[in-house]
Amino acid sequence: MGKDIRTMVDHRLIKLLMCSVIILNAQLAHGGKYVNLTFLECAVRKGAVCLDGSPPAYALDEGFGDGANSWVLFIEGGGWCASKSGCLERSKSAIGSTYLKSKSTFFKGLLDNNQTFNPDFYNWNRVYITYCDGASFMADIEEVDPETNVTYRGARIFDAIIDDLLAKGMKNADNAILSGGSAGGLATTLNCDKFRGLLPNACRVKCIADSGTFLHGKHLVGTKYRENYFAKVVETHELAKRLPTKCTSKMDPNLCLFPENFIRDIQTPLFVVEAGFEKFQTEDLMLPVLGGKKQWNSCITNLTLCNSTQLHYMKEFRTAFVKTLRKVIDKSSSRGLFVHSCYRHGHIDLRDGWACSTKVANKTIGKAVADWYFDRSPFHAIDHQHKLPQNCTLPEDELVKKCLSSINCM
Repeated sequence: MGKDIRTMVDHRLIKLLMCSVIILNAQLAHGGKYVNLTFLECAVRKGAVCLDGSPPAYALDEGFGDGANSWVLFIEGGGWCASKSGCLERSKSAIGSTYLKSKSTFFKGLLDNNQTFNPDFYNWNRVYITYCDGASFMADIEEVDPETNVTYRGARIFDAIIDDLLAKGMKNADNAILSGGSAGGLATTLNCDKFRGLLPNACRVKCIADSGTFLHGKHLVGTKYRENYFAKVVETHELAKRLPTKCTSKMDPNLCLFPENFIRDIQTPLFVVEAGFEKFQTEDLMLPVLGGKKQWNSCITNLTLCNSTQLHYMKEFRTAFVKTLRKVIDKSSSRGLFVHSCYRHGHIDLRDGWACSTKVANKTIGKAVADWYFDRSPFHAIDHQHKLPQNCTLPEDELVKKCLSSINCM
């Protein structure tokens, strides 16, 4: 009996010691890591420039140890500009000019260099690609707009950055990931197969699209608004001939910015992360025809104040969204899907959207993606437990506790 008690105590002490080490590691990494941007001045000569003519930029934190020959790229999001005037205004902001961006960016989530919070990718070559073209890196218009002096050449920006990374060692990668969030998530799906083609000798190349599956929703309120908006993006950036040809050969090219119309044609393994109650798509692509954000302000800032009509529309969106995702993301091992019920937009470049995310099928986003990427186990799960949008934002101290709990430390 006494021996059993001592054994139990010893196990508890060992677990407590392990947790103390993990907590210390977490605290040491609390501030994260800032990584300086690299500006590709040489790319300007090739015409690879942002809306305002500034050079492309990215941040690279070099890999080490057994991750020295593996690469993970994350493409920044930031919406689109759908008119000449809109692109001109964007060119005067940090999402249209690298001159106006901070000279460094904070690496966390999938890009975190702390093993506690990012055990599978912390020592890879980790890259943050800044977004400054307003069309998910797809446009390539030779002439500068004579009226606004705005340049539309996102495709050249993508190529210039990838070429630079290949020259820095990515061409010899054993493992690689192309990922992105929001408009960067859309850029990921549009460039996924192209990226895979540039790494023919890599053992494993896969893509992760986060909050980038923008819904057409043919029978959902706001359909015409979404169609018109994306049609303006296509027209402004002259994308009709640059979008996936398997899609444009079957339907109006204006509909080929909606991933549901081309995602099944992607050959490279792809993991999709989405919120069933998607915040951006609700507020920016549906609410404009339902009274606008001002009328919905109390609801979207405090979900407990949403009335029955507002909740009805939010649930309708979720139903249509989940139905579409099920239709276009098959359950093969080459596809992954994680859909939760939080009211949010964007995940994998944030700690609370990666190691500390809400769980579905008892896994965080970080764990689900990593298991799928390394072929440890497939993942295709949608949260059906919650029928209403959830507020999943936590204070920092609670977030750390949740992280520790997720790795079985509590």
